[in-house]
Amino acid sequence: MESLRSNEVRNGFVRAAKALLYSVAIVLFLLADCRPATALPAFARKYGMPCSSCHEAWPMLSPFGQRFKDNGYQMGNDRDAPIFQQAAYWPVTFRITPIWHRESIGSAPVDGSAGPGGNLAKITTQGFDLSGLDFHTGGTLANNFSFYVLPSSNSAAMFHFESVWARLDNVFGTPWINIKLGKFELDNLLSEKRILTLTNVAGTYENYHFQPFSSPGVHENYTFGIGDNQLGLEWLGHSADDRTRVSAALLSASEGTVGLPTSRGYGTYLAASQAFEIGSLGLQRVGGFAFLGEEPTYFQYNLTTTSTVGVDSVTGAPVNSSTTTPYAGTGIGNKLVQRYGLIGMWYIKKFDITTIYFHGKDNAWLGTNTPAVPGAVLPAGAHAPSWNGALFESHYMFNPQVILIQRYELDRVSQQAFSSNPGNLSNADVLTFGARYYPFISSRAGFAYHAEYAIIWQKGASPVFTPLATSSLLFGFDFDF
Repeated sequence: MESLRSNEVRNGFVRAAKALLYSVAIVLFLLADCRPATALPAFARKYGMPCSSCHEAWPMLSPFGQRFKDNGYQMGNDRDAPIFQQAAYWPVTFRITPIWHRESIGSAPVDGSAGPGGNLAKITTQGFDLSGLDFHTGGTLANNFSFYVLPSSNSAAMFHFESVWARLDNVFGTPWINIKLGKFELDNLLSEKRILTLTNVAGTYENYHFQPFSSPGVHENYTFGIGDNQLGLEWLGHSADDRTRVSAALLSASEGTVGLPTSRGYGTYLAASQAFEIGSLGLQRVGGFAFLGEEPTYFQYNLTTTSTVGVDSVTGAPVNSSTTTPYAGTGIGNKLVQRYGLIGMWYIKKFDITTIYFHGKDNAWLGTNTPAVPGAVLPAGAHAPSWNGALFESHYMFNPQVILIQRYELDRVSQQAFSSNPGNLSNADVLTFGARYYPFISSRAGFAYHAEYAIIWQKGASPVFTPLATSSLLFGFDFDF
């Protein structure tokens, strides 16, 4: 027995040593080349500017890049209008990421001695893979008429429209009136669409999408994410120097899905921020956001269809199966969804950190998955679930080519949907470390070596309602053209 334990310990040290050597080799590989970086593709080709004018580290925007975006992708010169562009110019960028990644989930139901799905096991998979493919095209149709279209696919080439919008810029000659219509990202200072992390765990912001469990192992029926592109109408106003920004958006309660698939409800998203200089430290920005929306709890109309699926072996009678399908767009019994946040973006020379405080609350009918049909009552012990969250994301930029990334997110449920739920059900912690190295960024193309590790711990998410750890390790080439 002692010999077996010694072998296990020795093998564990060998595996750890190999992992360390691999990590060191990859870091050295990332830092091997040090030529100056220049530009980013689509708009860089149009304006002939270095990418560092608009990006701290692509795809993350710099303050100037944010101002350029807020102004409708316009510089205010002749290059803005398509008529002055060379006929060969086409404002298109595609982006895809070939990767190696390792995914691990700490406790998954599997077949075994306890029967189908009756056993738990740690599941780890690894191998070479591809991310999805994005085709970005955007710019100006004419002076103060801008657009953006993003057909996007998953790794199996199944396409959808991630973003499609047109905008009237500087209406009546003022930057305080800009009107956007279509499917677009909400006015988040910390953009999930320009996120620097790529793993399955950290490729989105946990706080932007967090919803508590209704009961152990049961999620709420609806989904909403502040980081997701939404369908609606947005007004954006900003000062000429973009230091002051305010916006308001009216959104369909469809989570960005086309075809009026759920309800006739709407939501409102509000955001405002103010930037200011602190000596030689750089531009700092503080702001806040709020979302007040409604989600349906049941469908007004359903259609039940019956089909024959076989014949009874004893009686010979047909065996029928019934399927009930709700009519799209007839979701009713709407109840309130609330999300609030405060954000600060702080810069200290080459170091920056973004801090966000979140608060969320769902109506008790939504939180307990109870249809609010006329005459219905809430289950005993039901409450409106509420929670608080925080985000700390920091970057250290050695130079325009090398950036280190760190992020920590947490969510804490302050009021459970049911009194019987464990007090820490759904609580989550996410820790992420990463690095990106850009060997070049020309006006034609961009390329980055990317390394990242992320892990999330969530209370009550495993089949036995214990803390569940899910981790992801990724190395890849992130490029666009």
